[in-house]
Amino acid sequence: MELVFDGHNDVLLRLWRTAKDGGDPIAEFIEGTTNGHIDGPRAKKGGLAGGLCAIYIPSGDLVLKEPDANGHYVTPLSAPLDHLPSLTIALEKAAIAYRLEQAGGWRICRSTADIRSAMDEGIFAAVLHMEGCEAIDDDLDNLETFYAAGLRSLGPVWSRHNIFGHGVPFAFPMSPDTGPGLTDRGFELVKACNRLGIAIDLAHITEKGFWDVAKTTDQPLIASHSNAHALTQVARNLTDKQLDAVKESGGIVGLNYAVTMLRDDGRDNVATPISDMIRHVNYMVECMGIDHVALGSDFDGASIPEEIQDASGNQILVAALKSDGYGTDELRKLCRDNWLRVLGKAWHE
Repeated sequence: MELVFDGHNDVLLRLWRTAKDGGDPIAEFIEGTTNGHIDGPRAKKGGLAGGLCAIYIPSGDLVLKEPDANGHYVTPLSAPLDHLPSLTIALEKAAIAYRLEQAGGWRICRSTADIRSAMDEGIFAAVLHMEGCEAIDDDLDNLETFYAAGLRSLGPVWSRHNIFGHGVPFAFPMSPDTGPGLTDRGFELVKACNRLGIAIDLAHITEKGFWDVAKTTDQPLIASHSNAHALTQVARNLTDKQLDAVKESGGIVGLNYAVTMLRDDGRDNVATPISDMIRHVNYMVECMGIDHVALGSDFDGASIPEEIQDASGNQILVAALKSDGYGTDELRKLCRDNWLRVLGKAWHE
């Protein structure tokens, strides 16, 4: 079995919703469930040894648009969120992460040594990530508090605007060049992350924001769950020019399993063959080289191919990659080593 360290999941969102509905999120993860994509038993079955676990503040007004007769759609961006309610939700999700650690469900990792140690011990290696920074105050005063609590990665924006920058909509076909980039506060956020050693994720930001980060950061460029725009022209996928910049920086792109970002028609259809996943991996490897491609499933945050189904199906993708000609060393890089190398650089290790 090829162990996988995954670049993005939304399991904390699902567990938070379980808690809000009166359920027990800790038991759900440790004992297993049929809900969503990730829990301890399914992760172990599929070789999912860890990943970046998102603290994401949901947008209640977001409704994905249905495609028109031509298969085209544009979902309007969600309204900006207020800071204090967002901070409350972020702290609630962080509390679930800590309760899971205390119960032995996973280990919160702050370094690549932590990740390797947890994986060696068979404990799920969770890295706290913030997807959209509405919980961060405009003076960045609580950024260091979140860092002390274990935050090691953040995306300045989700697919909505905030005080730090602008996000891309869920739209097909559309360029990622959909609006402005970072705000003045956004540039300060990038500099603060560089100083602390917090990885910066470009998965939801506009193309202008991507270039704003690229010219400001001292880190490798990271798009934790994105695919190739040349193959699937959704606004969230990366152009060839962006892929070139990721390569030049020594960065990484994690393959997003979301079917809308894999299919050439951009539709939300789980009857999407694994060959579409391989097609995007092959394209990104051809553009950037094997050292700059990894996995970023978006488990618990998107519709994924029905053959994969959930975290237990990760080895189906690994087997397909092997059948397509990827050798042992290449699979190790795609599945975990590339993430550990790039995170280590971002974290000043």
